[in-house]
Amino acid sequence: MTVIPGPSESPAVQTARWVARPIRFLEDCRRRYGETFEVTFQGFQTPLVMVSNPDVIRALYGERGHKMPPGRQITLKPLVGARSLLLLEGEEHLSRRKVMLPPFHGERMRAYEPIMREAAERELDGWPEARAFAAHPSMQAITLEVILRAVFGTRDERLRVLLRDLLAATTSMGLQVSVMFGRRKPLERLHEMAKDIDTLLFDEIEQRRRAPGEDICSMLVAAGFDDQEIRDQLMTLLIAGHETTATGLAWSLDLLARHPDVMARARTGGDAYLRAVVAESLRLRPVVPLAGRRLAVDLSVNGLTIPAGTDVTPSIWLAHTRPQEYPEPYAFRPERFLDRAPSTYTWIPFGGGVRRCIGAAFAELEMRVVLEHILARFDVRPAGRGAERVARRNVTFSPRNGTRIVVRRRR
Repeated sequence: MTVIPGPSESPAVQTARWVARPIRFLEDCRRRYGETFEVTFQGFQTPLVMVSNPDVIRALYGERGHKMPPGRQITLKPLVGARSLLLLEGEEHLSRRKVMLPPFHGERMRAYEPIMREAAERELDGWPEARAFAAHPSMQAITLEVILRAVFGTRDERLRVLLRDLLAATTSMGLQVSVMFGRRKPLERLHEMAKDIDTLLFDEIEQRRRAPGEDICSMLVAAGFDDQEIRDQLMTLLIAGHETTATGLAWSLDLLARHPDVMARARTGGDAYLRAVVAESLRLRPVVPLAGRRLAVDLSVNGLTIPAGTDVTPSIWLAHTRPQEYPEPYAFRPERFLDRAPSTYTWIPFGGGVRRCIGAAFAELEMRVVLEHILARFDVRPAGRGAERVARRNVTFSPRNGTRIVVRRRR
């Protein structure tokens, strides 16, 4: 088996570096140890191997038998529940995925575009002119309304407020530090907060059993799932389909505001250029940094052999900044996506393999729709000189200061 190098610091120090300065930590590891290295975080019994070579990622995601690392159960189960698509394995996962995928693709997905436009217009109407403000909360408001209406076909103010508060609690630095160092009390408090949401979700499920509609909740009822599983899948969609897209939008705005030439072209370049802007934003600012597997069989590729039972994950940031695939890898250049589509295993903001995010196409459509509306209505510039730093919030890389911008209406 290959000996994997990695930092010699204690798990506590490695954890602190990962929480406080994740990009610097990853870059330092790549510089010192190469494209494959292992880290050991506080509270985990075994090291985590990080990889960024596309051949290794292809081999990792190509094996269907690999399982999910146990850390996902620890961080997500209290929120989304044991029957969540994010936590199911094997054939059970594939069968549920097949049922839940159709609303997020093709014509059924395009039917949600008017909802996206309406939600964007409503939120943008309240943007202040000539005064600095954080755009990330606005993006969260838009994506929460969109996913609520897609899932339930309605705006429920009580559910919106409860979900907003729950998500705010999950992204606190105090929670992350507590969980990384093995304290479970904060997760128990999140579980208590989710109980009020559960009451509303079960009411919505019962209404769909009596009078089904065209929404996703009705689809899950029609599929024959029991109430508890429907609840778990709804929470999965509400949380995963909201926060990640909002964060992707916030990063895109930060990058566009700091590159006025790109912003000007995005206004006139049509859908193809907006697609490239979204792709380049997700390359340079991936929202989810890790999407790993616990090996069910040995992983052998390019002279590297990692034994079964090891936790292995692509470092998405490192995979996206390899100069072999992306010349000038730290430059924001959407044009690089106009000439060719990215290779499957060099561009992985939504993970890969059988566990690739089912809402990827939905998220990209929503990002294009919202950005189109912002750029049509406003000139946008950054509120400060320095680019947004990355903050690790729960399972995401978020803009530390919320993407502070200043806007003026276009005449």
